[in-house]
Amino acid sequence: MLIRQSVASVAAEMHSGSLYFHLTDNFAHAHGHKPSDSEVRSWKHSLPALVNALLEAGLDEVEMMIEYTLPLTSKRADAILAGVHPKTGEPSYVVIELKQWSEAHPDEDSPHLCLVPGMYSRPVLNPIEQVRGYCDYLAQFNGALDGNEHRIVGAAYLHNATGFGAGGLDVVEQSASGRLFTGDRRGAFIEFLRDHLAATSGALASDAFIGAATQPSTQLIGVAASEIRDREQFRLLSEQKLAYELVLKAVRKSRQADSKEVIVVSGGPGSGKSVIALSLLGELYRQGRSALHATGSASFTKTMRKVAGARKREVQNLFKYFNSFMTAEPNGFDVLICDEAHRVRETSANRYTPAENRTGKPQVDELIDAARVPVFLLDDHQVVRPGEMGSVREIKAAAARKGLRCTVVSLDSQFRCGGSDAYLRWVLRLLDLEPGGPIPWEPDSKMQLMVAETPQQMEEFLQDRLEDNKSARMSAGYCWKWTTKVAPGQALPADVVIGDWARPWNVYGDRAVAGAPPAALWATDDAGFGQVGCVYTAQGFEYDWSGVIIGPDLVWRDDRWVVDRAASKDPVFKKSTPDDQVRRLVRNTYKVLLTRGMVGTVIYSTDAETRAKLRELVKAEVGATASVG
Repeated sequence: MLIRQSVASVAAEMHSGSLYFHLTDNFAHAHGHKPSDSEVRSWKHSLPALVNALLEAGLDEVEMMIEYTLPLTSKRADAILAGVHPKTGEPSYVVIELKQWSEAHPDEDSPHLCLVPGMYSRPVLNPIEQVRGYCDYLAQFNGALDGNEHRIVGAAYLHNATGFGAGGLDVVEQSASGRLFTGDRRGAFIEFLRDHLAATSGALASDAFIGAATQPSTQLIGVAASEIRDREQFRLLSEQKLAYELVLKAVRKSRQADSKEVIVVSGGPGSGKSVIALSLLGELYRQGRSALHATGSASFTKTMRKVAGARKREVQNLFKYFNSFMTAEPNGFDVLICDEAHRVRETSANRYTPAENRTGKPQVDELIDAARVPVFLLDDHQVVRPGEMGSVREIKAAAARKGLRCTVVSLDSQFRCGGSDAYLRWVLRLLDLEPGGPIPWEPDSKMQLMVAETPQQMEEFLQDRLEDNKSARMSAGYCWKWTTKVAPGQALPADVVIGDWARPWNVYGDRAVAGAPPAALWATDDAGFGQVGCVYTAQGFEYDWSGVIIGPDLVWRDDRWVVDRAASKDPVFKKSTPDDQVRRLVRNTYKVLLTRGMVGTVIYSTDAETRAKLRELVKAEVGATASVG
């Protein structure tokens, strides 16, 4: 939080004029930059409205935690009030969301959203839902509220609005954790505050709230067990089951012997790493253990939230990012499941990281420290960006530095690419990721492989597969600039241009554009066909048919692959990125793209000599296989 003081102390600073300097200095120290003008305006206009209401309610000794950051997120509540409940004598907490709006109306299509004339060009979250979300999240992750969810309530206070201007927002059902008060109902707001806070010191309640452990609540554990484990009955085979049992054994031992162990599960695409992760998550919650799932991929995490927590919003909070654990309590969780761990970065810090969170620790150390049993599921050949260092070797070294036992399980089987080990080996040999050089493709009964002469031919073939009720996507190497900002109402620009064929990249960002799904859902939403996916949106996903465009960054010359770094438009490649690293990452990128298909893959290269080499290795051409199902 930026400030924790009694209401009386905040009021004194406010009247002396020092409050806003105090907030600004603390903000700059916490976030590494000055607050925006709109943030400062909010403090100057909204905080006085809250403080004056608290003073009139006689709650001078209640504690205010201003700009409180929710655990393991970057989200901030405007203020959390801590005190004693006037009837029960228990600690009592009130989350307040302050809005300067004078007018707001519910969105006709979704009442959980609202329109604010003159302030936002698009719908924003209804403040009742916003404050309710904060309360629910804190009830799930603040240990002071575990089993005592009734101790926290929330309200949105629109102090400049009237019922006429914003009263329609209450079309969303109100509850203890989500109430709405407008300026003309200031008296009701004051009574609400008095109903939940007594006129006595809130210092001890604030101490308990701040000092509580950050971990999933027992209630959330029960919900997750039902939603994940009981909803999906995964079948684990051989090494998958071995990895699963080894983790559960390590968890039992960690409690019985107060020990800590690192487990690494290594496997290629489709080897079942994520199935193991979800199976573990559900079983651990059934046992009453605390666990979180984390990845380094926005697309993968958002999809996991959608799939595993589709019916329970609170379950979505179990899915985090690798950089969520910079300030996590050591061994605060029983298990931290790091899926797609090849995406682990050198460090969690970036230019937006608050100064006090810059630990200087490697990200892998933060992840190991966060739980008694950290589990890393990875594929050494899927590192595709500079700065990614998640590998068996690096994790074993990190465990050794800490004097921890590290167990490695290798998953030999794989279930993507039709379960064809032959195809996976063919791809690794093709890209020189395994020694021996490219070999001709020997068709098997599990995976179909074809070469297209043109991108039109590839797309038409995949379109036919869609009409046969198969899923299909097109992806490409990052060889065309990606338009990341599209004006409202405009179609996606056709950035990927090959001759007279042009298609857009998948959407950049979290909002659908002109019928195309947001980036995180490109691989799983039916509307994703027609856009070209890049490695960052395809990685971690699968579909029946995969069309892969090999761009000019990887071409075959004489008897070897040549990587042309100048042909890559990937902004992660800097001038300082060594050539040998770029060569490896480009080949890894195409390995990821070529292993997304479950039934078949169609390859097209923009380079004539490369297409000739592919035709030499793969006898099946799209034009001659139109009847394939």
